[in-house]
Amino acid sequence: MEELVIRDAEVVDGSGGPSYRADVVVDGGRIVSIVQEAAAAGCQRPKARRELDAEGLALSPGFIDMHAHSDLALLRDPDHSAKAAQGVTLEVIGQDGLSYAPVDDRTLAEVRRAITGWNGSGDDIDFDWRTVGEYLDRLDRGIAVNAAYLIPQGTVRALAVGWEDREATPDELDRMRQLVAEGMEQGAVGMSSGLTYTPGMYAKDAELTELCRVVASYGGYYCPHHRSYGAGALEAYAEMVALTREAGCSLHLAHATMNFGVNKGRAPELLSLLDEALAAGADITLDTYPYTPGCTTLVAMLPSWASEGGPEAILARLADEETAERIRHHMEVVGADGCHGVPIEWDTIEISGVSDATLADFVGRTIQESASARGEAPWVTARGLLLKDRLGSTILQHVGHEENVRTIMRHRVHTGGSDGILQGAKPHPRAYGTFPHYLGRYVRELRVLSLEECVAHLTGRPAARLRLPDRGLVREGYRADLVLFDPETVAAGSTFTEPRTLPTGIPHVLIDGRFVIEDGRRTDVLAGRAIRRTA
Repeated sequence: MEELVIRDAEVVDGSGGPSYRADVVVDGGRIVSIVQEAAAAGCQRPKARRELDAEGLALSPGFIDMHAHSDLALLRDPDHSAKAAQGVTLEVIGQDGLSYAPVDDRTLAEVRRAITGWNGSGDDIDFDWRTVGEYLDRLDRGIAVNAAYLIPQGTVRALAVGWEDREATPDELDRMRQLVAEGMEQGAVGMSSGLTYTPGMYAKDAELTELCRVVASYGGYYCPHHRSYGAGALEAYAEMVALTREAGCSLHLAHATMNFGVNKGRAPELLSLLDEALAAGADITLDTYPYTPGCTTLVAMLPSWASEGGPEAILARLADEETAERIRHHMEVVGADGCHGVPIEWDTIEISGVSDATLADFVGRTIQESASARGEAPWVTARGLLLKDRLGSTILQHVGHEENVRTIMRHRVHTGGSDGILQGAKPHPRAYGTFPHYLGRYVRELRVLSLEECVAHLTGRPAARLRLPDRGLVREGYRADLVLFDPETVAAGSTFTEPRTLPTGIPHVLIDGRFVIEDGRRTDVLAGRAIRRTA
């Protein structure tokens, strides 16, 4: 007899098609049968050792977070309810061009320093890997949810070239090609970039194109955080479209937003650009989170020339009065590339977390608010915080536009990605709330998307991008990565004031047929594994 039958569920199958009522039978980690309207038709109903009454609940595939920053959180936090409680059964990590494989000892130390604000220092982690394959093997020891990995182009460049702003030599480019090929062979699904972050931003288009050719040869995709989301955003999107078309590589645009005052109401222009490329045969998808503020590190706001050479070089420049004044002028007057070419507005920069606990008073306040309270100029406050926290501070950046968010999420190639940074005392609520917020706010309350459309955006469509042959749909023979939620009550519990509150209305989550959330509570099951690229 089979293990489990989920009785009388309203199946929203991830295809975008109409929902239907059915009994769904699970055994051996897979969906073995789907019996539609058995009770109404008078048919004999399937039996199993356990029955779960799903009356009033929707049953969908597990949600796929196409942009996650859980690279270390998956290892340090077996509970990982931040994602599991949302119904996330797969995260795509290695984002924004910076992560922890492939590395050598020197590069690992530099990367750990550079992205402390994203993932913490890692002092509590045993970094017993150096290659992509070894990192995926480490995930296979047991994690809360499944994870797929993107080769981080910035880390690859740091390993082969360093943190200098210069073109790679032919030998260095060959080394980068080799590293990308090895990562793809070891199971990565594609490559990411952070083109407003050092050192990845120092790569010219020709270099990126060569690396994308390697990714394409393995059937992977390129996922860039491109060169601007502010001034020049449309040009930056067009650059990525042209680059990947030249390379013959699939493109997935990370957190595809249109932010800052210069882009208010301009989402249709972005979608027109993408529609034209799609009509010409380009393979493009994108992800967004359903919120207006962004989230990154405070050091990311600096101009790229101030970040050349890595974390220690940055701190040295900030400590020098003359150089610090040049940085201020570039940020406040010219518009630093770190701030997407827009002069920084300190009243939009809210500190969400610090590495040094003695600086906790800054958390939850904008730089402008802290500066006013201290009776000093905002740059003085920001510079002091960068130095005292040794670049470890995270920020919320309040520069988004609701109409752009809604317009982009309607597009036919849209998928969901939390961009969730789990560090800091007051993280962005998207880390804990993205997927129930889509379902509660943008489906039930605002009706921006129908339930069936939204679930397809969060499941079937991302699974297709990842080329997963047996995930992302409720189908016989597919993996039993499933979510049961109440369409009438599902909602994000997380808010900007209480960002770590778990969602409501998601009582059950299964991975490979095992309950990781049962009756609204996290079990002790570690059903997640590395999801490797398949040939």
